[in-house]
Amino acid sequence: MARLLSLDALRGVAVILMMTQHLGVWLWQVEQPHRGVIAQAPVYMAINGLGGLAAPIFITLAGAGTSLMTGRAAPGRAVDLTLLRRGVVLMGFGYLLNWLTPSWFSAGSWFVLHMMGLAIATAPLWRRLGDRTLLAAEAVILALTVAVQSWLVTPAVLDNPRMRDLSLPGGALRLALAEGQFPVLPWLALFLVGMVIGRWLVTGPETAAERVSGLCRVCLIAGLVVVGLDLAGGQVPALGFLHTEPWWRLVRVRTGFFPAGPGIVLLLQAGVLLLLAVALRIERARELDPRGWLVCLGRASLTLLLVHVVLFREISRPLGAWQAFDRYTSLAIIAAWIALCAVLSRAWARGGYRFGAEWLLRRLGG
Repeated sequence: MARLLSLDALRGVAVILMMTQHLGVWLWQVEQPHRGVIAQAPVYMAINGLGGLAAPIFITLAGAGTSLMTGRAAPGRAVDLTLLRRGVVLMGFGYLLNWLTPSWFSAGSWFVLHMMGLAIATAPLWRRLGDRTLLAAEAVILALTVAVQSWLVTPAVLDNPRMRDLSLPGGALRLALAEGQFPVLPWLALFLVGMVIGRWLVTGPETAAERVSGLCRVCLIAGLVVVGLDLAGGQVPALGFLHTEPWWRLVRVRTGFFPAGPGIVLLLQAGVLLLLAVALRIERARELDPRGWLVCLGRASLTLLLVHVVLFREISRPLGAWQAFDRYTSLAIIAAWIALCAVLSRAWARGGYRFGAEWLLRRLGG
């Protein structure tokens, strides 16, 4: 089957959301440190908050892409070896980012690249499971998330020092499992659902958008139920136990999702599936341009992730640009940077994105 440009375009959307969120924090010098940032700049923070969808989009599409690749490949163990190699290489990019960005990460930090790399490397196991099993695994993973966070006594809010701390029992494994930025619990669930969606795209592309929409509704309803339980726990005395350990970990919903619980994961997943359904319908309705702006940004997403983090998180500090601007100047810089990335990515498309991180991933990963 032909390459699905709608998935590339959705990666492009994720790139824009990711860079907008990161740069919005890394460039803006908060005018009133003792006042809440939302109260100071509600529109700015609303735009910034949309970036929370970026990593869930990347993880879900990594799962879909894995199934698309295995669906196109010839039967045999060669595809399993390719998945293993690609996953290991992607994790290698994650650890390279740890090394290049010591102001943010420690050697054992666990970010979205590590999560996707591990999921792809273990995909030879997941791809042998049926669709219903993979979908049911999400409920199991969300339950395990609550249990493991309770067992580890994970704080209600994880800040960056805690998410890079290797001195706690378990060290890097603890971060990878439950207390990093995007740990296995709960984010593996989105990858597994993405694998199911990838299978739908292979076996029934005409109905895939409708099936994704149906799954979106299920996630949205489940997420809203969790929100309702959280509110009821504070209003109905008989449900007050929902705000005690470990139940609060099950029903609490926070937009700042470090650590992530079932409610926010389901709501974010619903948002991702909605965007995916829309993208698939657009591609069904008309042919997309392989050199479209969003498609090109999506094809260069791994390179742009690495470059913008190192440039704006690390190199900005010695240049005096770290949290040095008002919010209007920050928005102007963000817009200019995204426009520059779009222009360069589109020009780069003529050369097949040679020598970028994606190109290297294919060369090393098979």
